[in-house]
Amino acid sequence: MDASVIDATLVALAFAVFATGLFAGVLAGLLGVGGGIVIVPVLFHILTGFNIDPSVKMHLAVGTSLATIIPTSIISARSHHKRGSVDFDLLKSWAPMALIGALIGTVIAVYVKGAVLTGVFAVVALIVAAHMAFAREGMHISDRLPKAPIKHLIAVIIGGFSTMMGIGGGTLSVPTLSLFNFPIKRAVGTASALGLVIAIPGTIGFLYSGMGEPNRPPFSLGYVSLIGFALIVPATMLAAPWGARMAHAMSTKWLRRAFALFLAITSARMFYSLLG
Repeated sequence: MDASVIDATLVALAFAVFATGLFAGVLAGLLGVGGGIVIVPVLFHILTGFNIDPSVKMHLAVGTSLATIIPTSIISARSHHKRGSVDFDLLKSWAPMALIGALIGTVIAVYVKGAVLTGVFAVVALIVAAHMAFAREGMHISDRLPKAPIKHLIAVIIGGFSTMMGIGGGTLSVPTLSLFNFPIKRAVGTASALGLVIAIPGTIGFLYSGMGEPNRPPFSLGYVSLIGFALIVPATMLAAPWGARMAHAMSTKWLRRAFALFLAITSARMFYSLLG
């Protein structure tokens, strides 16, 4: 490929990735969802548009998303800690189990085909979309979390699926904790700290396993796009306060339903890509 074409492709990719970070940041501030649930599907479709090899594009989307979660989780967790919204008792109980789940999920993710990761994301995204669209405000199934070993098993499952999806865990842990009548602000704050536990082993696994992959795009370290990491992190941090301000001026109910529709469409497109 001509050098000028490669340069133009990289510039276009950079703009598209930066826009992805802005979109993820706005939604994170607006709805309290983790950026990964937005970053992974959008990156997946961007990489498809740039004709990245199908065998690596989902691994790249997941690995890059996990890498961006590390700095954003640190900043978010510190912010929530200052407000007293991190439950350290729950964190001490769940963190080791989530780490085990993340390690299991990483091992599975780096060895399966991209189609498997795409399928996992599509299914879970559809479940999350249904929950956001139809769950009633304040709905819960119990007044407290179950005792061990069920409580520990929940953390393992969240860690495993979050790593395979390239998300920080908040998308799964916050609604799960809410179902057990856990205060929403403490659920979000604790999930932000849990994201770091999930993202670090996942990122290391995707970095290492992709080192010998010949079909990676330029400026990739393993299955992590350095362009994606460098542009998504600052864009997300820039845009999150915009979303937070918008949240006070708009109906959360209809915003949640709109995002549920986005996730449902994303899930459908991923299922369609599997059929193609």
